Amino acid sequence: MKKVLLSALIVAAQAGMIFTTQAEQSPQTVNIGFQKANIFALLKYRGTLDETFRKQGIAVHWVEFPAGPQMLEGLNVGSIDLAATGDAPPTFAQAANADLVYLAHSPANPQTEAIVVPANSPIKNVADLKGKRVALNKGSDVNYLLVTALEQAGLNYKDITPVYLPPADARAAFQRGAVDAWVIWDPYYAEVETNANARLIKNAEGLVPHYTFYLASRKFAESYPQTALQVIDQLGTLSSWANQHPQEAAKIMSSSTGLPQPIWQRALARMPYGAQRMTPEVFTQQQALADKFTGIGLLPVKVDVRSATWSLDKK
Repeated sequence: MKKVLLSALIVAAQAGMIFTTQAEQSPQTVNIGFQKANIFALLKYRGTLDETFRKQGIAVHWVEFPAGPQMLEGLNVGSIDLAATGDAPPTFAQAANADLVYLAHSPANPQTEAIVVPANSPIKNVADLKGKRVALNKGSDVNYLLVTALEQAGLNYKDITPVYLPPADARAAFQRGAVDAWVIWDPYYAEVETNANARLIKNAEGLVPHYTFYLASRKFAESYPQTALQVIDQLGTLSSWANQHPQEAAKIMSSSTGLPQPIWQRALARMPYGAQRMTPEVFTQQQALADKFTGIGLLPVKVDVRSATWSLDKK
């Protein structure tokens, strides 16, 4: 009996040693996807993550993407390990069987996305959009805002004509009057307010929370949990700095995007940065988004958002 117990203790100790070794392993390189206008761009240009990881023998490789959906395709095929996107792209990625996990999220920032019309438009409220041409990026966060706002106004998605365009093309269509309204997010929202006299008819307040989600491939997050946690910590530290130094943050983001610094100052005034671990409430809100998109046919299948829970967050 004593021999059996001793053997069990040795096996347990060996298992513990193996677990510790694995937990302390670090990747040689961390591949991070970013867009010019999101928080990972700010982290890239500040250089603090590169410096921290360099001291640990970890190289950071930054990979630029035009939008969230393409970024999560990169995550799915293994070209990047980490990404930051808005609410909608992760649900579309899950529908396409991407094996990702939610690491953390920003504070809710519903003021940063809005439905706007030209200053001289006869459209006064969301109900007036019936029969109108509305520009938006298909499957984006603002798609969720539009659907929810229409429902609140007693309309459904079929009551409008969606015109699916990326921000640059939508901006041109809005300017020349080819669409009646545009559903957009910051900093493009701030730019069209400033330079095209866009008039707000509805933002996301009281409708949808609007988060930025920090995501990882499941393989990376579960192989290198401490590295992933360090990235979240760095995002939290960066967020505190940016929230306290908006002019300096605006200068960096202006260099990243080419948009003037005053545009970014306007956007950052309603865009709190932050990095908070996932909670059941946020998963519930994200599930509501996924179910809404399935209901109107934008998602081809029902998505279980909680299946993308990080193993560190499972009880």
